[in-house]
Parts: sequence; structure tokens; C-alpha cells
Amino acid sequence: MGNIISSFFISLDGVVESPDQWHFPYWNDEMGAAVEGGMQSAAAMLMGRKLYDEWSSYWTTTDADPDIARTFAELPKYVLSNTLEKADWANTTIISGDVAAGVRALKERIDGDINMSGSATTVRWLLANGLLDRLNLLVHPIAVGHGRRLFEDTPTHPLKLVTSETFQTGVLNLSYVPDTAG
Repeated sequence: MGNIISSFFISLDGVVESPDQWHFPYWNDEMGAAVEGGMQSAAAMLMGRKLYDEWSSYWTTTDADPDIARTFAELPKYVLSNTLEKADWANTTIISGDVAAGVRALKERIDGDINMSGSATTVRWLLANGLLDRLNLLVHPIAVGHGRRLFEDTPTHPLKLVTSETFQTGVLNLSYVPDTAG
């Protein structure tokens, strides 16, 4: 059975939007190893429509990192959308209609991790529907002050910390699971 694991670069004030504008000063070998470890465990990727549009246009045309582009092209990708009619990125399947049932079926047939990077709206929806298995946060020691936050006007979701690590840059590598007892 597959586990849906979502990962975010996040600021102290909860901002997840445009991490390319604030997270690079904190990038080091420790963070690189954490990110690479998550990528290596992926049996599939899950994303919302907006992230799919952004990533498919970027990773199918860039020469910036051909190894990552190849990895993303080869991985099975699943897009949650009732509006996307066609997915041109290699190995992409659209989950539409009863999306919750589609995600449950996906989890049943995938053996391994179903990774997500970004897609805050999708993560909130997965949490609300009891479908997210793990939330990994790389919490950066910066208050960005503006931008979309991971949790905006959401119901309460108790989470339980299962691992934590502090990088030399002050970034916290935190991993949570839904706390069903909470």
C-alpha cells in the first residue's frame, strides 16, 4: 500500500509560496541529502492542477538539471483535477470525478511512497479527507511576511511529530503524521 508523503520548504511564519525567493541561502549538503532521500523513495508523484501546469512546462523544457528532469519524466505522476482534460507530460494520469475514491485506489495499487512537493491546497484537501500519511517540513529560520501559507483558514488537524533534525543553517527538518488520537 502506498503512503502519500508531502514535503515543503516553509518559513517560520508558514509561507510556502515562492521558496526560490527566500530558501537558497539556507541550502547546504544536509538539506540536499534530505531532499534527495525523499526523491529516491518515490514510487510515484502526486500533484494538484496548478503544480502540474508549472512543473510540466518547466521540467519538459529546461536544460538546468537533466538528471532531475529525467527522474520526473520516468516517475508515474498523478494529477488531481476535475478541469484538466489532457496530460502531455510522460507517465501522467489524471484523477478526476470522485477524486477521494481515486486517491484511495491509487494508494491501494502503489507499493511505496507517493511523493508531493508543494500543492498546499491539495495537501489541505488530503488532510481533510484522511488521505495524507506524512507531512515533511523544512522550516527555514526566516519570517517572509507575505505569500500563501500552508494552512490558511483550515479546520484543526492534529499532527504528531515523528522525526526532527536541526541543520547547521538553523533549518528544522520535521516530519509529522496525522494524530488520530488527537
